[in-house]
Amino acid sequence: MYVNKLIIKNFRSYNELVLNLTNGTNVFVGDNAQGKTNILESIYYSSIGKSHRTNRDKELITWNKDDAYIRVDISKKRLDKKIEMKIFKEGKKGININSVKINRLSELVGVLNVVMFSPEDLSIIKDSPSYRRKFLDIELCKLYPKYYYNLAAYKKVLAERNNVLKKFNCNLDILDIYDIKLSEFGTYIIEKRLEYINRLNDKALNIHKDITSNKEIINFAYLSNIKEDAVDIKAQMYNSLLKNRKKDFERKITSIGPHRDDFATFINNIDVKTYGSQGQQRTSVLSMKFASVQIIKDITGEYPLLLLDDVLSELDISRQKYILNSISNVQTLITCTGINNIKKYLNSSVDIKIFEVKTGKITDITN
Repeated sequence: MYVNKLIIKNFRSYNELVLNLTNGTNVFVGDNAQGKTNILESIYYSSIGKSHRTNRDKELITWNKDDAYIRVDISKKRLDKKIEMKIFKEGKKGININSVKINRLSELVGVLNVVMFSPEDLSIIKDSPSYRRKFLDIELCKLYPKYYYNLAAYKKVLAERNNVLKKFNCNLDILDIYDIKLSEFGTYIIEKRLEYINRLNDKALNIHKDITSNKEIINFAYLSNIKEDAVDIKAQMYNSLLKNRKKDFERKITSIGPHRDDFATFINNIDVKTYGSQGQQRTSVLSMKFASVQIIKDITGEYPLLLLDDVLSELDISRQKYILNSISNVQTLITCTGINNIKKYLNSSVDIKIFEVKTGKITDITN
């Protein structure tokens, strides 16, 4: 799978842009704040209907314009796809796939699979559990439409249960029903997350060894109030909700479930979040992202698109070499401020296009 054409109008700093991409490596070079990241953001947005930089869609629209437009033409093994997205100032968006309007975001997710690595991704390691849950949920939604459904249903029931907890006089029968449904949806979420963590451990182990010249061993552990070796996760979750009900009433929030879970990253059995250096934290995310690429390929049969946003400058030469030598089978878009090392370490058999980005204008300087 690869993107052969990108068209954007009134998106961020671009009034209008048409890009023909190679199915190999596409490099966008230029100084900071010239619009390089906006290109990657438009493709990422087309893959899941959300930006990696903002939760407010109207911020994506060029100043003084009423709407923005994105079109992505995708070549796939079975059936080529064309995604068109229109973003309106009121916060609404319209999505067409092969000129057919879709009504649910779940119909978009998985059409164009993307793995993005940006400097902000250090938050997956360094920041609160919500960032790590978000990482797992996005990756699993790409792979399993049923996961998207269960996650949305779980969040809806959770919000309703929390609303009941905030009332002084509540109907316990209603709470029983909520707990049954939370256990049902939550069990599926936990089981799929555990499965993904196992896949992550399998794929990231050798990737991390290669990056660190066999000096470090990485592994991930899912952290939950629900024991992963439980014979019946659904029953355990329901009983835990029941057991914690008094505490939940006091705090007026649900304390048990996948919305409170986390996962930890270890290098040589040391918790990277607490004790890892910034270099180790960055390399951990790199291993995680490249493992995600392999997992998507294993499950879908096609490589995702890889977006590398200004990450090479943050890595030493050995890690740069690993990245550039590992993308021969994956369509990649790279943003950077210089191209000397990229040209030096790229696999010579890979098609490459180089674009210069300057004040929102793009010039093909491949030759």
